[in-house]
Amino acid sequence: MKKRDFLKLSGAAAGVAIVGACGRDDKQGSAPVLQSITGDAVPISAEERLARIAKAQLLMQDLGIDAIVLEPGSAMLYFSGISWWRSERLTAVVIPREGEIGVVTPFFEEPSVRESMTFGDDVRTWNEHDSPFQRVAGILADRGISDGRIGLEGTVRQFVAFGLLDAAPGIEIVPAQPVTQACRMFKSANEIELMKKANEVTLTAYRHVYGRLERGMVPADVNAMMQAAQTQLGGEDIWNMALFGVASAYPHGTGQSQEIEEGQIVLMDCGCSVHGYQSDISRTFVFGEPSARQREAWNTVRQGQQIAFETAQIGTAAGSVDDAVRAYYESLGWGPGYQVPGLSHRTGHGIGMDGHEPVNFVHGEQTLLEPGMCFSDEPGLYDFNSFGVRLEDCLYITEEGPAWFTVPPDSLEDPIGRMG
Repeated sequence: MKKRDFLKLSGAAAGVAIVGACGRDDKQGSAPVLQSITGDAVPISAEERLARIAKAQLLMQDLGIDAIVLEPGSAMLYFSGISWWRSERLTAVVIPREGEIGVVTPFFEEPSVRESMTFGDDVRTWNEHDSPFQRVAGILADRGISDGRIGLEGTVRQFVAFGLLDAAPGIEIVPAQPVTQACRMFKSANEIELMKKANEVTLTAYRHVYGRLERGMVPADVNAMMQAAQTQLGGEDIWNMALFGVASAYPHGTGQSQEIEEGQIVLMDCGCSVHGYQSDISRTFVFGEPSARQREAWNTVRQGQQIAFETAQIGTAAGSVDDAVRAYYESLGWGPGYQVPGLSHRTGHGIGMDGHEPVNFVHGEQTLLEPGMCFSDEPGLYDFNSFGVRLEDCLYITEEGPAWFTVPPDSLEDPIGRMG
């Protein structure tokens, strides 16, 4: 699930996590320091990025797109290796249909931008009184593009589009997603390995934190433990959300005051990245003895996950995965559709460098599953007046069918799971 900004750990977060009696240990003093497990993770090479650009250029030729312009973010990092941020001062990467990439950045940022460049040398700078869009237009012109179709992703800010149109009035702005999505949707073996490592960090942190939670803890206590564990294990860009009781029925949390109590559902949703590739894992526990209703809901969600996994075969429409889960839930009296008590959100989302990427396991999605695609599998169940249950593990499509990054847990008594 996507987390709102206030739920990302920054010293405090909404919700709290707790743990059932099974699996607890008695902690004496501070928790032990964990060791990083990411030292053997191999970052994406310059050669792989160049191959991505070559694929994008072939797609651009097929689609009649003359160039794409990327703002800082995951797409810029994916293709160029340049890690930067967005501000009112434009830094951009231009990928032409033919020829080498070009980079535009403020003059005083050039040395820093070059630090993350492993290929390409056409960096054009602008001073504070200059137009950065004229620099972009210059890169296009030097590659024979004075007019034509320029692709921008949907996340590109409006002032960038207007600035490009002013600087190069002969161009037409078109969506870049047919190029960027067609590249990024299918993960390479190296990308899969980085996602495995990110998932290993998060799952190991869950195991570490699970037995170290106590009655009376508040959200900041629990999230700080999960933050510390994922950091020590080598995770980056870490986020954590933890909820219990009625709050667990709200997938993205609540600002209500919470404190650990007996007999409550506990829902944690956490993740990190390794060399830019993300994990996303949810776990649901009970503090103390689960009620019959809690156990029934947990077991139903676990079966829903398995149905989604088994449905996610090569050539299957992504929406069919969501449909199969909802049909099972409705046969047991949950729903129908998005109604609660029931599954109030889609069954899963694409994942990679971004926590949410196209395509989704959602009703009506006709994209056929192919090797290299990666998804979350998280068919939760929620009752706004009582509690929620969510188990979330990510999967990837192989030549033989779906495979788990992390294998879901088998029971409330052993609720962590294992690596795939």
